[in-house]
Amino acid sequence: MRGRRAYDVPVTAIAAALLSAAAMTLIVGLRYLASSGAFALATRAAHPGLYTGLDAQIRREIGWSLASAAIYGAPAGVVAWGWRSRGWTLIYTDVHAWPLWYLPLSVLLYLLAHDAWFYWTHRWMHRPGPFRLAHAVHHASRPPTAWAAMAFHPIEALTGAVVVPALVFVVPIHVAALGLVLAIMTVMGVTNHMGWEMFPRFMWRGPLGGWLITASHHQRHHADYRCNYGLYFRFWDRLCGTDRGIGVFGSPPLRRRR
Repeated sequence: MRGRRAYDVPVTAIAAALLSAAAMTLIVGLRYLASSGAFALATRAAHPGLYTGLDAQIRREIGWSLASAAIYGAPAGVVAWGWRSRGWTLIYTDVHAWPLWYLPLSVLLYLLAHDAWFYWTHRWMHRPGPFRLAHAVHHASRPPTAWAAMAFHPIEALTGAVVVPALVFVVPIHVAALGLVLAIMTVMGVTNHMGWEMFPRFMWRGPLGGWLITASHHQRHHADYRCNYGLYFRFWDRLCGTDRGIGVFGSPPLRRRR
C-alpha cells in the first residue's frame, strides 16, 4: 500500500497540472476570440470595408492564433497549478502582504520587463534566418487585422509564452495586478494591429504619444519591417535608433477615428 500511495501522488499531481494546462489553453483561446472579435466588430462599425477582401487572411490569422493559444496556455496553466497547489510562485492574494504603492509598481515592472524581452526577441526575429523560419508567419498579414494579435509561428509563440510565467517566480505581484497585466497585454496586442486608431489623440500624438505604442506606431513596423519593434513603450526603439515614428504606411492606409 505504501508503494502505491507514493506512486499515486505524483500521477495525481501530473494529471491536475495537465488539466490546469488544458483549462488555461481554453481560457486563452476564448479570450483571444472574444477580444479580437469585439475589436473586429468595432472596426466594422467605425470603418466599414477596412477588412474587405481579407477573409482568407483572417481565417489564417485565427488558425495560427488558436495554435498559439495552446502554447501560451499550457505553461501558464502549469504555473497556475503550481501556485495554487505547491506555492511555487510569488503571486499573492492578500492585498496587504506588500505596501499598496507596490501594486501599480508591480504592474509597471511587468510591463517594462515584457517590453524589453519583446523588443530584443522581436529584433532577433527579423534576422534573415529566424524571419524565414518563424516570423514571416506574422508578417504574412498585409495589412494586419484585429485577428492577427496572436498569429505566430509556434517558435515565436514560445518566445512570448515564457515571459509572464517566468516573471511570477522572481517579481511578487498581487493576483488582481497580474490580471491587469494580462488585460493590458491582450488589449494592446489587438489594438496595435487593427489598422486604425481607437485611442484618444493624446495617446498617439504629443508628449505621451511619444512614449506609448499604439496602432500608428506598430502599423509602420508592418509596412517597413526594419523599425518600431517595441510592444508597449517606445523606449528601446528610441534608445537603439529604430524608432521611425508614426505614419500612414501600409495598404490600405492607416485610418484614424475623427
